[in-house]
Amino acid sequence: MGMPSEPEADPAIEAQPAADNSEFSIRNLQQRIRQQELLSELGVTALHGVSLDMLLAEAARIAADGLRAQFSKVLQYLPAENRFLVRAGIGWKPGIVGHATIGADLASPAGYALRTGKPVISNHLENEQRFRTPEILRQHGIHRAMNVILQGEAKPFGVLEVDSKAEDKFVEHDLAFLQGAANVLGMAIERERHERHIKAALERQQVLLREMNHRVKNSLMIVSGLLQLQARGVGDPALGGHLEVAAQRVTAVAKAHEQLQVDGDVERMNLGKYVEAICRDLDASVAHCHIQTEADEDIEISSDRAVAVALIINELVTNAAKYAYESTTGGEIWITVRRTNNDKISISVRDEGAGLPPAVDITKPKRLGMRIVGGFVRQLNGTLEVHARQPGTEFVLTLPN
Repeated sequence: MGMPSEPEADPAIEAQPAADNSEFSIRNLQQRIRQQELLSELGVTALHGVSLDMLLAEAARIAADGLRAQFSKVLQYLPAENRFLVRAGIGWKPGIVGHATIGADLASPAGYALRTGKPVISNHLENEQRFRTPEILRQHGIHRAMNVILQGEAKPFGVLEVDSKAEDKFVEHDLAFLQGAANVLGMAIERERHERHIKAALERQQVLLREMNHRVKNSLMIVSGLLQLQARGVGDPALGGHLEVAAQRVTAVAKAHEQLQVDGDVERMNLGKYVEAICRDLDASVAHCHIQTEADEDIEISSDRAVAVALIINELVTNAAKYAYESTTGGEIWITVRRTNNDKISISVRDEGAGLPPAVDITKPKRLGMRIVGGFVRQLNGTLEVHARQPGTEFVLTLPN
């Protein structure tokens, strides 16, 4: 039986130094350990969410460090021009990074890697038959280069390249390190793309929501205006008063959509600003009274809760104007919005009018306005207290924050 034949050598793999060279083995092991440390460092940097330009620059630095090379660059593919832009790099003369471009055809190392989909090692650029040496490499005296593709999820971002003036060789272990760096960088680039697309989608959604709030506000203001016109032309003072109150309720909701349009946050609202806007409209509608508002500026609650609070205030102010100052002009109504010491929200509506009749029980309201108030107080999980003042009445609404 004949001796088994030895496997043929792979011509793509560089010849390795003898394993019994202990000094080389130690240096080689130290370099591989250093490369793993650098890959971990690049991964941590990518996870920190730094800007893309900073990440590309860090990847170029780490690639050169891990391969003990003087030069490295990240080449971004520009499909419209069929060229690479030197997006980031280390070791190059001023004016190269961010400005210089290289052909992306098969006649360049980076283009060869991109077109074939395979990494490229060239340890003798001056003798290379597969492609020409780009002018930028000639100007810097580069003798050897290694290129790997920066692959995104949908299409390649470009190429990660390491270049050296030294006469020694890049080997397969070096290729594994550079491909590892490219893989980390490629995932980070794709994540940045996704984040950019999500941000753009959210911005479009915000624009649409602002437009929707604008249109809803306009529609509600039209309804309010129609109710006011009908109140003035109905010829029945009692019915006209009901229509005026209904118009004020619609206006309160419209103001919420106006505030959402201004703030840009459709989920939460600055309660103080919203209440002040509502009270300005109420002040104009109750001509025989003057409404003063004091509100903390830093209270934000959900939009739905803010609308409920506004409707409560609308009813209480309307009642104060109608009953507390029924036969009085120039009556004062004070609205305060405060955050309490136990982190609750307190809304006070106070007048100095005639006061409530002794027989009135706010827990069993008869009028629609107070029934609306009671319903919204329960919806908000709040409490409503009534305090007799000398003179006048104060309603205090307390809400969980």
